[in-house]
Amino acid sequence: MTDFRSIETFLWVVKLGSFRGAAQRLNTTQPAISQRIAQLEREMGVKLLNRDHRVASPTPSGRLMMIYAEKLIGLRSEMMAEVGDRSAMRGALRLGVAETIVHTWLPRLVKSVNEIYPNLSLEIEVDITPNLTPRLLAQEIELAFVLGPVSASGAHSHVLCDYPIGFLASPSLGLGSGPVARRDLARFPIITFPRKTQPYETVRALFNAPDLPPIRLHASTSLATVIHMANEGLGIAVIPSAIVENELADGRLQLLDTDLKLPPLTFTANWLASPDAVAIERVANLARQIAQASVAVDDARAARHEKTIA
Repeated sequence: MTDFRSIETFLWVVKLGSFRGAAQRLNTTQPAISQRIAQLEREMGVKLLNRDHRVASPTPSGRLMMIYAEKLIGLRSEMMAEVGDRSAMRGALRLGVAETIVHTWLPRLVKSVNEIYPNLSLEIEVDITPNLTPRLLAQEIELAFVLGPVSASGAHSHVLCDYPIGFLASPSLGLGSGPVARRDLARFPIITFPRKTQPYETVRALFNAPDLPPIRLHASTSLATVIHMANEGLGIAVIPSAIVENELADGRLQLLDTDLKLPPLTFTANWLASPDAVAIERVANLARQIAQASVAVDDARAARHEKTIA
């Protein structure tokens, strides 16, 4: 009798186009994948895959098999999620995360996953959105918390949270708590997100004006580095104020009063349609709840901070 493991293996070989990709996805070896496919073909009595090219492609029988494989794996995943207890959700979920989220609510998400799904582990990769998006589309990660929705066929997304961007500086720069004009900001190095990111391009365009001196724009892939440089008075950080709550509270950094408006950073959860995406969707929904609760707390703190400096 054909088992689910062989059917699941066939499904991922077709989806990823290779035995190697399926082996990585299922945490096994290529010989094990080959053995399962051979066993499935013997039991079905037909050839399911073409192996004469670098990409493993389904035969006509394989394409028909794929329809039923997706239904079976999808129903099994749904059954385990709805009927079984939460501990039945097991395995590893490959998660890509933008660093802003690491500095805000990611620890709360990991704690909640540990409590609610004790047999589900997270393999977390931290990177910028332009690098995480193609990895999601290549199915090298399964869930991505990045800027903006991923626009691709079969991609699902929902908004997690918005983070306003502020101009933050050490009191040693002497910018005070009064209004700071763009020309005064431009006298100092600006420290922000790395090249190729949306906020970097926004900041660069903001200071690309003929009446301003050439801007000194320092870009870093590490927000921890940006924060440290701002603390040391090496420039003005242009980052979400939510990630420097401690520095604002103890006076190491100031949120500058300026009329320059930057669009907020909108983070979304993104994943690809898959018959076994139940665990992914559950974690994405949990992330949305935690993110929105976190932003509500941050907004309340920001309001209190504004009253203090007023």
